[in-house]
Amino acid sequence: MTPDVMILAAGFGTRMGALTADRPKPLIPVAGRALLDHAIAAARAGGGQIAVNAHYRADQIAAHLATHHPDIALSVEMPAILDSGGGIKRALPHLRSDPIATLNADAVWAGPAPLSVLTQAWDGARMGALVLLVPRARAAGRQGGGDFTPDPQGRLSWDRADTGLVHTGAQLIAPALLADHPAEVFSLRDIWQALMDEGRLFGVTYPGHWADVGHPEGIAQAEVMLAHA
Repeated sequence: MTPDVMILAAGFGTRMGALTADRPKPLIPVAGRALLDHAIAAARAGGGQIAVNAHYRADQIAAHLATHHPDIALSVEMPAILDSGGGIKRALPHLRSDPIATLNADAVWAGPAPLSVLTQAWDGARMGALVLLVPRARAAGRQGGGDFTPDPQGRLSWDRADTGLVHTGAQLIAPALLADHPAEVFSLRDIWQALMDEGRLFGVTYPGHWADVGHPEGIAQAEVMLAHA
């Protein structure tokens, strides 16, 4: 299975402060290359067609893709941002597989290809979505506790304690769940909650390390992680 990949790169450009005064967060360099390029490398390792969304300073992301990744589709969210679920729904014409994969643009990986870990564990008969998780101790730059706890079968429930596993921003998900959602602007959390209630939201643990680069301190922490990988 080779899933098409949606890279979530649309945001307001606020959490990085002065670093995003003149550029969007996905173009901030980490270990010598743009955050977006780290995500694209992860998407190409086990993925098919790739789409990227953009909002804040979308023209810069468009120029970067045109120069370095002309095969990647761009979905610009203007004038309003569509949130995580709505952004994927808007880009579905570029994503033909079932399931599709999603990756956050503000994450860096050290270890096996995240999409390969997901595809090896996917079971469409039982799962509506499969989320890639990492223990808090292997989540560089993470602020706060965890997100989920799996039961013995891998079904997820919410868990904000430090013992909870952290959502890495990578998942496989059935595209019909997004296409059939009645709203234009909505969060993936809405989909996850519905799947959780049905026992169809699953998780698998990533065996490597992962860094959250959604805030300024995460840059140095990601670079240390990569240097020791």
